[in-house]
Amino acid sequence: MKTIYVYGKPVVLCRTADEALPHALEEAQLIRLKEPDPGSMPGLLQSLRDGAAGYIWESDAPERLMERLSAAFTLIRAGGGVVRDTDGNMLLIFRQRHWDLPKGKQDEGEDIRDCALREVREETGLQNLRITEELGDTWHTYERDGKSILKQTSWFGMLFTGTELTIPQIEEDITDIQWISPANVHRYMPFMFPNVRDVLRRW
Repeated sequence: MKTIYVYGKPVVLCRTADEALPHALEEAQLIRLKEPDPGSMPGLLQSLRDGAAGYIWESDAPERLMERLSAAFTLIRAGGGVVRDTDGNMLLIFRQRHWDLPKGKQDEGEDIRDCALREVREETGLQNLRITEELGDTWHTYERDGKSILKQTSWFGMLFTGTELTIPQIEEDITDIQWISPANVHRYMPFMFPNVRDVLRRW
């Protein structure tokens, strides 16, 4: 099962709607469709722009649906991290009026793990980091310079073992960085993008 956030709305790709039950409960207005055909894709995407709450798309081959959906966008790969310190606190950044996790675009020829570490270091100023686990991928779309972009972000759990202070990367619109207790994460979630909330639920 995959969830792609198209214009901020969830599109759940699955074999049966039962797989998507947690999403269906959270997003009560999701519309269920059996195997959307290629010709219907532009209309379905436009409906999300126009206010549809989201979709559950059922198929015997969800990867086929992913290919059809991806064809409508330019794909960008990115890497990011859920960083904790040796006391168990978690790092959040504040960017463009949302609490977020550090992440960024993969350079050509760059390994995705190296990308994630580089971007976290650049956006937070923390250098003593190591990857401890893989947290899977998220997908979301956005518009930039007249293009429709689908961003696939690979996420990693990371441990910070240094003593350096955080330095927000202002040129990336990061204005604040905070270490928080995992017990308090729920207070920040209403001010996060849905794909970031998904990552934290996995973590």
